[in-house]
Amino acid sequence: MEHFDVIVVGAGISGIGAGYHLQKNCPNKSYMILEGRDKIGGTWDLFKYPGIRSDSDMYTLGYSFKPWTKPKAIADAPSILSYLNETAEEHGIDKKIRYGHQVKNASWSSADAKWTVDVELGEDKTVSQFTCSFLFMCAGYYSYKGGYTPDFPGLEDYQGRLVHPQKWTDDIDYTDKKVVVIGSGATAVTLIPELAKKATHVTMLQRSPTYVVSRPAEDKLANTLRRYLPAKLAYGITRWKNVLLGMYFYNLCRTKPEMVKKRLLDEVRKELGPDFDVDKHFNPTYNPWDQRLCLVPDSDMFQALKTGKASVATDHIETFTADGIRLKSGEELKADLVVSATGLQLEVLGGLRVNVDGKPVEFSKALTYKGMMYSDVPNLASSFGYTNASWTLKCDLTCEYLCRLINHMDKAKVQQATPRIKDANVEVEPWLDLTSGYVQRAKDILPKQGTTRPWKLYQNYALDIMMLGYGAVDDGTMEFAKATPANMNRAAAQVAAE
Repeated sequence: MEHFDVIVVGAGISGIGAGYHLQKNCPNKSYMILEGRDKIGGTWDLFKYPGIRSDSDMYTLGYSFKPWTKPKAIADAPSILSYLNETAEEHGIDKKIRYGHQVKNASWSSADAKWTVDVELGEDKTVSQFTCSFLFMCAGYYSYKGGYTPDFPGLEDYQGRLVHPQKWTDDIDYTDKKVVVIGSGATAVTLIPELAKKATHVTMLQRSPTYVVSRPAEDKLANTLRRYLPAKLAYGITRWKNVLLGMYFYNLCRTKPEMVKKRLLDEVRKELGPDFDVDKHFNPTYNPWDQRLCLVPDSDMFQALKTGKASVATDHIETFTADGIRLKSGEELKADLVVSATGLQLEVLGGLRVNVDGKPVEFSKALTYKGMMYSDVPNLASSFGYTNASWTLKCDLTCEYLCRLINHMDKAKVQQATPRIKDANVEVEPWLDLTSGYVQRAKDILPKQGTTRPWKLYQNYALDIMMLGYGAVDDGTMEFAKATPANMNRAAAQVAAE
């Protein structure tokens, strides 16, 4: 059975970043990345629907150590995938990846201070085991098996094709076809203008509107700086400019929601003109950033709406029919193809089953420590990005903290680090404060957060730099211990008592 100091699960944007930070900050530690699929890239390789792109700029979605040098700040999936492959090859991280290794179970032994990880290999699902001192989950936040599709009434009568964007395949033909996209989130907003290039007509069918913001696909300042400054310096300036602007805008949404809402709607009215019913189709009932805003690069979706190649229907589905969808208003939408852009299925730690000294861990009852570890679970961390900013900003900080923690444990000659709730006044709150459907559907399986540090999830890059980058590792909440039979006996006694 092979043993590694650290096993990283997932070879997407988080896992590759983890490999870099471990090599840089813990050079004497062995690590391996276990990837369930046969390719690098995670999300950016999995999704194949037309026009797939990031809704975060690449100066913040990119790694802190790897400047983004292409002109487009809002990049498409192939460009992001190329960037990830290049990063992995440059640093030899690609040689640390084992593909077709689907991690299923992880068992912690306090006596040995190590994890035993059960892995299914390849299509025949042969079971193999690895051990590690620290387990770092970089498996994302949603199920790769499939997205969420509601139980649509009358679907059995529909003669066209229904597809979820997560399951898009090359044989899906939308040329000269009538297409209906159900949903109004980031995926729908991406699909509409791309499908409209070839389809006869595309209708975005939504139950309720989403805030939609247009911004240039290219960052002029970034491209100018890159012509005159070294790549790393230009990248760093642009990165901090975008971070600070994002923080300012998010704070404005929280403190002055009505003012921000008016400005957002005024911008949409300016884009679409006086004849478009903005209040019906783009005026949500919630405040900005109660759900994620949708990005429209270079006004592409607005252009599709203005040319008549696309339209918006704000209504509820009564039933599918043989040739389309009948709405509760009585309107019928003809559709050769229906795309159900109705969200993802959230998943905790990639669906990993975990037990500590023989006791199963219920993550729905655990509190997250510094947004990356879990109460009473030793030597396990996960990488989870921001909901109000770029994913990678938080992942970079998480990786750096993990390395600080590992190095501190070596210096203190301890083998276990376990977050413990020692403050009886800590109250429990939902982990994510978004009202989005995909978050609300998963609220019963998600971990929780506390009301005070280090259990509070602030969604604030500046605060997290101070906490994860400079805050004390031995903070009175993290409990450190050696690997001893006594620890095992105490843990076994606790399980028996419960």
